[in-house]
Amino acid sequence: MFSNTTTVEIQFGDCDPAGIVYYPNYFRFFDNATAAMLSAAFAMHKRNWLDHYAIAGIPMVDTGAKFIRPSSFGDTIEIRSEITELGRSSFGVKHTVVRDGETMIEAHEKRVWVVRGENGAIRSAPLPDDVRNLLGAA
Repeated sequence: MFSNTTTVEIQFGDCDPAGIVYYPNYFRFFDNATAAMLSAAFAMHKRNWLDHYAIAGIPMVDTGAKFIRPSSFGDTIEIRSEITELGRSSFGVKHTVVRDGETMIEAHEKRVWVVRGENGAIRSAPLPDDVRNLLGAA
């Protein structure tokens, strides 16, 4: 399955008063890492693939993380993201946060491919065949 690595430098504003990354910020990092992974797979920026595939987005319907070690201001981390499963209209993503070769966090997401219906409401839609091929590629 497709994978991609994103590098993040931890900024002062990412941290709590104890000087470690405030945990919700990791989920922001993961959202950006998923977008970067799909942009790499589709060879276009997110704003372009949203238009190209005429989708409303890829909302997250399940997520979780195991926090093993903290990161602090000035640290540089790698987020290794990979597709773990392809459903009819959903896909799974695994994120592994690594610093200096050491695993810091293991996280997962389940996202749904959604389009806007005639009434403007979002609804799931099947993953297009070319998306399946691109995400299933090694």
